[in-house]
Amino acid sequence: MATTTSITSSYSGQFAGKYISAALLSSPTLEQGNIEIKPNVKYKEVIKKLATDSNVIKDATCDFTDTATITLTERILQPEEFQVNLELCKKDFHSDWEAVQMGYSAFDNLPPAFSDFLIAHVAGLVAEKNEQNIWGGVTGNAGEFDGITVLAAADADVNDAANGGETAFSSTNIITLLENVVDALPSAVYGKEDLTIYMPTNAWQAYIRQLGGYAANGVGAAGYENRGSLWYNNGNALSFDGIKCVLASGMPTDHIVAGQKSNFYFGTGLLSDHQEVKLLDMADLDGSQNVRVVMRFTAGVQYGIGSDIALLTLA
Repeated sequence: MATTTSITSSYSGQFAGKYISAALLSSPTLEQGNIEIKPNVKYKEVIKKLATDSNVIKDATCDFTDTATITLTERILQPEEFQVNLELCKKDFHSDWEAVQMGYSAFDNLPPAFSDFLIAHVAGLVAEKNEQNIWGGVTGNAGEFDGITVLAAADADVNDAANGGETAFSSTNIITLLENVVDALPSAVYGKEDLTIYMPTNAWQAYIRQLGGYAANGVGAAGYENRGSLWYNNGNALSFDGIKCVLASGMPTDHIVAGQKSNFYFGTGLLSDHQEVKLLDMADLDGSQNVRVVMRFTAGVQYGIGSDIALLTLA
């Protein structure tokens, strides 16, 4: 049975030749390299963790004496398998703007411009969902794997930042909450070059507005660089207490995560699988007028050392 296709068209005149889709999130966490990407994981990969006593230096003696214990543990990065399956009937397009582009034969094809658009649109939807899964996915839900906030919330080793009873991010509380996140980080991590604070869109917006200067605990009435609410041009890099801040657009709206970029991993089989959309004309296979859209890929996330991560969860 073909995927339900709804076409509303007057079919009077010529089509302008361009389809427009709603804005998609893409997957900035991966595109910008904000976490480590581990390709070529066919089934699972073991992430080894090594821990020793905090003080390995002891007073010298004439004998060889163990000065510390070494503990090896592991976490498993196991990508899950996913697929996209859509089916469209070419007959639905016979009365549409691009019918001529399908050819005059009864054995016709989808309009080329629509085919290109459909492929790009499906790939974009997958990227958007992937971004959401990386941070807040729940493996029990169809099409999702456990995201970083879900894994961290279930891990007693992860450092929980105080939320002060706050239920939403705002320009008046964002500084205090970010301070709590930084305070929850272990001293051994603070100052690391790749230490990063990952923020959802609503927290990011609250921080930008706060830096405009029009909030309690602001930076003066005129805000950052005395530019008020005009200081941010949608491209400024943000930091807090000297720590790089990153917009994690797929993160749930009630979390902030902080840790080293090198401690977070995205695993998959082939990266190209996330960009390959197959368009299969079924006419030569079963004589139907159906066209199938197919994607198959694997994806999953994991982190190495939970005790090096700070997680803020709103009340």
